[in-house]
Amino acid sequence: MNETQPAAAVPSTAGAGPGGRRPTPFLGWTGLTSRAVPDTWRPGVEDLRRPPRPRLHRELVGAVAGLRLPGALPRLARAPRGDGHVVVDVPGWRAPEVVGLPLRRYLRLLGHDARGWGLGVNTGAPERDAELLSEQVLRLASTSGRPVSLVGWSLGGLIVREVARRHPEVVRRVITYGTPVVGGPSWTAGASAWSPEETARIAALIAQLDEEQPIQVPLTVLYTRRDAIVSPAACIDLASPRAEHVRVRSTHLGLVADPDVWSVVAHRLALP
Repeated sequence: MNETQPAAAVPSTAGAGPGGRRPTPFLGWTGLTSRAVPDTWRPGVEDLRRPPRPRLHRELVGAVAGLRLPGALPRLARAPRGDGHVVVDVPGWRAPEVVGLPLRRYLRLLGHDARGWGLGVNTGAPERDAELLSEQVLRLASTSGRPVSLVGWSLGGLIVREVARRHPEVVRRVITYGTPVVGGPSWTAGASAWSPEETARIAALIAQLDEEQPIQVPLTVLYTRRDAIVSPAACIDLASPRAEHVRVRSTHLGLVADPDVWSVVAHRLALP
């Protein structure tokens, strides 16, 4: 399979049942079928200016997305096997490294050398952490003799994007979910943790980097319209030439345990 094929080329993301039929809502709720779909939404300027909707109560409800995992186990088990290359997983803002442990264990069962990023809790210093993670990725690529894949949730996705931007020669593939690729923290529920001057600086820096040095490695962007932490429009990558977008139906907090996210991650990591 060519690594630039669209999301629809992977059956698990197409959202169709046997014979190409759309699955019933019940099968999707149970996890037996995927609710992820290839997406071509391109938000306008007004969409990007809207902060996430204040539905934090839905985020708490959405955190039970893992309840779909038991029903999804048969299709997750049928995911393509990995080739043993290193995969580094980065948590979201203020999230501990252990949050990604279930996904990493699943990827190891498939044959990937999945690891945490080794920096503990993501404290919200993406420029510093991108530098530290770059050093690790360069070392891992040198030791293994192969490029490294990077997976990041929310702010963690922003960090892995910058590593791929700086060192595309050692990055095989990038997968992000719930990541504000436009504006940084500007269109997130946590924007108040930074000063207005700092959020403006970060947004300007990201825009400059995307214009002058767009990310060149294969990039899969997962997002959800139900996100109440990061504005969905801010997750859409309009700059990277090899970006594909996949929409899922969990909430922001639920992304880490959404079996549809796991399935897309597994299929993309198995591509050559």
